[in-house]
Amino acid sequence: MPEVREMEKPRQKTKKAKIDFLFLATILLLLAIGLTMVFSASAPSSSYKGDSLGVIKKQLMWTCAGFISMWFFSQFSYKKLEKYSRIIFFATLLLMYLTPVIGVSRGGATRWIGIGSATFQPSELMKFALVLYFANLLSKDNKGKVRKFKNLAFPYLFLIALVAFSLALQSHLSGLVVTAAAAMIMLLAGGMNLAHFFMFGAFGLCGIAALAIFEPYRLNRLLAFIDPFKYKKDIGWQIVQSLYAIGSGGLFGLGLGQSRQKYLYVPEPHNDYIFAIVCEELGFVRASLILLLFLFFVWRGINIALKTPDKFGCLLAFGIVSLIGLQVLINVGVVTSVLPSTGMQLPFFSAGGSSLVIIMGAMGVMLNISKHSKIEKI
Repeated sequence: MPEVREMEKPRQKTKKAKIDFLFLATILLLLAIGLTMVFSASAPSSSYKGDSLGVIKKQLMWTCAGFISMWFFSQFSYKKLEKYSRIIFFATLLLMYLTPVIGVSRGGATRWIGIGSATFQPSELMKFALVLYFANLLSKDNKGKVRKFKNLAFPYLFLIALVAFSLALQSHLSGLVVTAAAAMIMLLAGGMNLAHFFMFGAFGLCGIAALAIFEPYRLNRLLAFIDPFKYKKDIGWQIVQSLYAIGSGGLFGLGLGQSRQKYLYVPEPHNDYIFAIVCEELGFVRASLILLLFLFFVWRGINIALKTPDKFGCLLAFGIVSLIGLQVLINVGVVTSVLPSTGMQLPFFSAGGSSLVIIMGAMGVMLNISKHSKIEKI
């Protein structure tokens, strides 16, 4: 009689969710396109200064530093960041208030701190420090206290006011708008009353309008925004040249490296206005695909947030994605003359050192959150 073997019960294996490779691939693709466009957009102005590779060399160096930052935070548990969020926030806030005193001035604003031959912009770190601290505070609110005005005013609105004032001291209105808007979105996600959201949103818009109207150079930007071609030889020059670049690109562009407006026509062609050069060289169709890639980035980031089992990780991921999405929205709005001109960089594209390293570090946090998402059963 054949030996009867006891059938083994199928074992249920479990494993932790791996890094979201679609999100990582999107980051790498945006970064690769961004580096290509920085090289193309910066070549003429760099050649004028004696080295056509000057800007891209620095950008590649900062990109390497950014990859180290992203790798570190992808391995560093985001749950540990909760413990240090208060220290990170208040240390960065102190640095923000010291910047106008000890910082380096550029273009009439003191927003940078010199570190040897390099500079660091504390406001870039402040955006993520506020998001991190708000995620910590909101994750501990299990009774919906944030829905009440008295709990909303302190500490949340008080902290936003402290950060906003430090940015106002640096004449960094665009940074103020993005940071405050991301904080308000986080409050809404954390359970803030919708009526309060619109009320404080309207109050904030009035405050921003007042800052713009009573500062002469900001008022000039508003005038240029209303009718740029009326002031095309002076205060409207930047917007007009940007629109020329976008228009001349047509549907499919002039070809990579073939931009004419980057030849000292569009100011900051490799920085704030790089998207105008993207449109000119790659055309409307490819520029739209890049925007869709950003949209996919935001959707994938929200997907990571929703799959995170703990409230802190969910809010942190949502806040980081909101920051990036807002910066893209404002930069593209400015370049296309949908919004008044302001100094907002395009994430992964605009040339910049400290901002790229900080953004890449935040991407590492996002990847770590995705790695610690719900346990999957196989």
